[in-house]
Amino acid sequence: MPYDGRLLAAAREELARIREENIAEHERRTRLLYRQMPEIEDIDRRMRAQMAQLVRLTVSRAPDMKEKIDALRDENLALQKRRAELICLCGHGADYLDEIFSCPVCKDTGNDRGRVCTCLEKLYNKALSYELGSLIRHGDESFESFDLSLYSAQSDPVSGSSPRSHMELVFTACRKFADNFPNVSSNLILQGAPGLGKTFLSACIARRVMDKGHSVCYESASAALDAFEQQKFCRDSAEGEAAGAKVRRMLDCDLMILDDLGTEMLTPMSMSALYTLINSHLVAGRKMIISTNLSDEDLEKRYTPQICSRIAGEFLHLPFAGQDIRRIKKGV
Repeated sequence: MPYDGRLLAAAREELARIREENIAEHERRTRLLYRQMPEIEDIDRRMRAQMAQLVRLTVSRAPDMKEKIDALRDENLALQKRRAELICLCGHGADYLDEIFSCPVCKDTGNDRGRVCTCLEKLYNKALSYELGSLIRHGDESFESFDLSLYSAQSDPVSGSSPRSHMELVFTACRKFADNFPNVSSNLILQGAPGLGKTFLSACIARRVMDKGHSVCYESASAALDAFEQQKFCRDSAEGEAAGAKVRRMLDCDLMILDDLGTEMLTPMSMSALYTLINSHLVAGRKMIISTNLSDEDLEKRYTPQICSRIAGEFLHLPFAGQDIRRIKKGV
């Protein structure tokens, strides 16, 4: 996975902060137990002296070195046993004074045998998902707070189903996608008029996926496709560099959420960028969610056959039903 240097640096800073907190907590525990049980401090001092003695013995290569090392080991084991007993007498587990690490694999260094550790990768993905600020607006975007009662239970005389029963199926599909991510076979396209909950359910999915440690990018279609254009035509400027970084994040993230497809200005450049964004995710096996007010017929009229073919074949189409929820909540 290619990393954005700025975001990786931010992730390393966050890991360093976590490491400092763990060190501070270990020091707090040590001071506490030293006050409660001074013998523990004395044992720690003696065990440090033993380590220094062991080094001297190893360097000296005295004839009786093995016997002295064996005696030192037995003495050390006895001290460890006594130390554990004293810690337990203070009401704690025997490992209470062990060093504290949030990640047992890399010990909070971020380095796993020369590779980026999964703990640092999760922090990187969290930094990568900062765009979600405009998607997760209120902090209550969760499947548990999705209110199906806002959709009418009255059956349509033609289809025989109600908006609520229809939206129950949509809701189940979205939750299944989030719960099983990244092991999902299809992408999602959420279709319907404004105010039916497309953005809210996108946020629910994003939150669940992000909580698993995966990277999520969210952009409106117009902003996403503009970034491709700025990257190409403003290459040697600060704007071009920022656009290039945004494009890389959109192409490399585990889940790309493209909102309001159909509101962007159509140009040959935007059409090419849209194809690149969709096709790159499909080829790499990364997932996408597209939300749009357009029907399948509208999509076919607006976009190229290549784009429509990929949306038709690789995306699960979820049409939303009901009335504008925002108006219902306002009592309009």
